[in-house]
Amino acid sequence: MQLRLPWSAPATRSPPAAPSVVVDGRTFAIRIARHRRARRYVLRLTTDGALRLTVPRGSSIAGGVRFTERQSDWIAREWRRQQESAAPWTTGTTLWMRGERIALEVHADRIVCGGEVIRRPRGAEVREVVEGHWRDLASDELVPRTIELASACRVSISRVSVRNQRSRWGACSARGVITLNWRLIQMPASVSDYVIFHELMHRRQPNHSRKFWREVESVCTGWREAERWLRKHGREVF
Repeated sequence: MQLRLPWSAPATRSPPAAPSVVVDGRTFAIRIARHRRARRYVLRLTTDGALRLTVPRGSSIAGGVRFTERQSDWIAREWRRQQESAAPWTTGTTLWMRGERIALEVHADRIVCGGEVIRRPRGAEVREVVEGHWRDLASDELVPRTIELASACRVSISRVSVRNQRSRWGACSARGVITLNWRLIQMPASVSDYVIFHELMHRRQPNHSRKFWREVESVCTGWREAERWLRKHGREVF
C-alpha cells in the first residue's frame, strides 16, 4: 500500500512589480524602453505623468532605475513645468517671446503680449489666438531669414517650411528642404539663427561628425552658447 500525500498545485511566482519612483509624495511609473543605439540612460516625463526610461543595450534595468531615483530634482521640476504648460493662459501667464519672458494681459476682444496687441475673436481660447499669431510671425520671419543665411553661406536649398513640430527644432532633408519649428520665434535671435545654421550645415555634412561641427563653427561661432540656452530653456518653450 502506497502512502499518497495530499495534492497541491505547484507554487507560481507573481510577476515582478513594475518599477516606480516617488517624488514629492507622487508616484511615477517607470516605463522601460531599450534602444540599441542609445549610449546612456535617457529619462523623459510623458504627458500622462509616467517616466520613460531608455536603457542602452548591455546596460541593466536595475541600474536604470537607480539612475532614475537620482533624478528626483529634475522630475519635480519637469512635473511642475508640465502642469504650468497645461494650465489655461490668462492675465499674468508668462511666456517666452524673442528670448524674453513676457506676461499676458487678456481682455474680451484683445490680448496684449509684450507690448503687441493681438485681436481676440469673441470666445476664442487665449492660447489658440496667441500661438496662431506667433505661427504667422514665424512664417513671415523665419523663411526669409533662412534664405538670407543660406545665401551668405553659399548653401543651396530647395524650400523652407515652418511647422508645428513637437520633438525637434529643425530638420534638413536630402532634397534640401529646411523645416523649422515655429517656436524659434520665441527664442533669442542668436539661438534661432544657430538652429537655422545647424540645418544648413547638414547640406554639407548630413551627420553629426566632427566635420559637421567644424562647419557649424565656421558660420556660427556662438553655437555653444545657443546650445546651452536650448538645454536650459528649450523645454519651457514647448
